[in-house]
Amino acid sequence: MEDYGYVIRHQIGGKLPPSPPFIGAGIRPHRKMMMHMTFFWGIDTEVLFSGWPGHGSIGMYALALIFVFVLAFLVEWLSYTRFVRSHQNDVVAGVLQTLLYVVRCGIGYMVMLAVMSFNGGVFLAAVGGHAIGFLIFGSRVFGKSSQPSDLPQMKC
Repeated sequence: MEDYGYVIRHQIGGKLPPSPPFIGAGIRPHRKMMMHMTFFWGIDTEVLFSGWPGHGSIGMYALALIFVFVLAFLVEWLSYTRFVRSHQNDVVAGVLQTLLYVVRCGIGYMVMLAVMSFNGGVFLAAVGGHAIGFLIFGSRVFGKSSQPSDLPQMKC
């Protein structure tokens, strides 16, 4: 493999090609953000929104974990709760089902984005919310019948 630094220094006369002009002159530089690409533990993270839960605040980090837990719990609740009754108009029932499906998918995507912060605590909060939600609403532990559910499973 050829060393391009050697080629530039010795074969072209030692001058580098001119660099392009600075794009965005006059704009304040943004703070440098480090994005984790592996799971890490700690309270210094950003979950869903820029600057949230803040840096070094254990209370705000705990609030973020509770928020992610509740979002995951809501996904399970919306997945297993019947809001449409059989005596409703088919058009009204179809529109209501579609709206609830959109809300469920949107919340599911928010949980996914929160987990993409790669914070171990956020991951455990999301899995815990899904687990407790399924235990309460999807399993037979709390009075569910032994018949399989005819509700569609979340595909988004």
